[in-house]
Amino acid sequence: MSAKKILLIAGDFVEDYEIMVPFQSLLAVGHRVHAVCPGKAAGDRVATAIHDFEGQQTYTEKRGHDFILNAAFADVEAENYDALVIPGGRAPEYLRLDPQVIALVQQFFAADKPVAAICHGAQLLAAAGVIKGRTVSAYPACRPEVELAGGTYADIAIDAAVTDGNLVTAPAWPAHPAWLNQFLGLIGHALGETSLSQAA
Repeated sequence: MSAKKILLIAGDFVEDYEIMVPFQSLLAVGHRVHAVCPGKAAGDRVATAIHDFEGQQTYTEKRGHDFILNAAFADVEAENYDALVIPGGRAPEYLRLDPQVIALVQQFFAADKPVAAICHGAQLLAAAGVIKGRTVSAYPACRPEVELAGGTYADIAIDAAVTDGNLVTAPAWPAHPAWLNQFLGLIGHALGETSLSQAA
């Protein structure tokens, strides 16, 4: 199969693992990934946050690595991509206020292209109005947003993921193996494939 061209939408204080792991994993198996952020260009950086589960009533948050973007948001057109990835962290909280981001997410769903969202990425899906009637996982604190947007919240294990049509979602970064496995299935990457030709 040919490599896919995948868009990843990020912003400052995106969750560290939730941008680094899918970005690097998808590149490692031969797909092309453009990581973008509104208002920033290729070579610019976004700050990341590390969310951990240390026994308190909610996750803790610490400063993570800087992530270097490799494409410009201003140049993005949904029709040029095969799939979309939305990591969690703080970024979806304010990216959902950007009309261009909302329109972009809606275009992927209108075209029935594969979409992977994890953790607080559901905030962006809810704001875009694309999860009505769908089963969606997210960080548990986002359950009200999923349900208010007409979705059915998938109350699954922290390391599990769920696929509904073109959408695969998961609660947080411990689900990366399941989430990425299901996403690779959606984009037609057969299990066991380890190398693909690079797309232009």
